[in-house]
Amino acid sequence: MIQKFGWYWYLSGNEDKLREDKCGKWMYFFTDQDIAQELCQKAIDNKICYECKCTDMEVANTDSGVICFYVNGDDTENHKRVIRFMMENNLIRKTKKGTYYNISFKFDEQTSCREYGADFEGRLKLGDFIDLQTGEFK
Repeated sequence: MIQKFGWYWYLSGNEDKLREDKCGKWMYFFTDQDIAQELCQKAIDNKICYECKCTDMEVANTDSGVICFYVNGDDTENHKRVIRFMMENNLIRKTKKGTYYNISFKFDEQTSCREYGADFEGRLKLGDFIDLQTGEFK
């Protein structure tokens, strides 16, 4: 783990496989720093993603943060590992009807272009990989 610039970074040793033109992240928003750090370490230990990071809430002076699980946008198997990990650890919320929210994968280029909130439109969504009602992979 590396603490730098308001983030805790977790590296797999294979982060060189991330391609700048394809890299992006699945995100989970949290309020418990300890649990976020445990989840990041667990993801790296279990080879879920090439790298991940979570907000350092103390440095950021905030009551909430985000975990980012990094993969290449065209790496379907890696997407599946991250999504499975997120589902197994209850990191994807469900609607009142019990279906998964159709969360988006965010490419780093979208972050660089400051696409946030209403300006952000995910090109890849959870529903591209799983049935949102059953959680089964397509």
